[in-house]
Amino acid sequence: MKPTDSELEILQVLWANGPSTVRQVHDKLSQSREIGYTTALKLMQIMHEKGLLTRDEDNRSHTYTAAVDEEATQQSLLDRFVETAFRGSASKLVMQLLGQHKASKEELDEIKNLLNQIDADHKPR
Repeated sequence: MKPTDSELEILQVLWANGPSTVRQVHDKLSQSREIGYTTALKLMQIMHEKGLLTRDEDNRSHTYTAAVDEEATQQSLLDRFVETAFRGSASKLVMQLLGQHKASKEELDEIKNLLNQIDADHKPR
């Protein structure tokens, strides 16, 4: 299931901070944008209904936890993005990203190392 942009923001807070109350998530989100407490509450209730979050109701303040894995969600979103924006071509995506010259030297070194590792993994033994 593809989370909306607002749902993804909430998931990112939960992935970074672990199980949290609505107040804790609201406080984190409020640092970067204006969002009402009731809006955060409603979003998290909807996400619980969709299966994106689990909810511990043992305490007065319910605690929510991400029910979806961060890496799997990122992979799913990326697959969909590459398919729709770049007609399934990962190389077009990479060329577009690197063509912008916004990657740091460290990031480029990381990319080179990853490419070398992928190349080594594909060589016949």
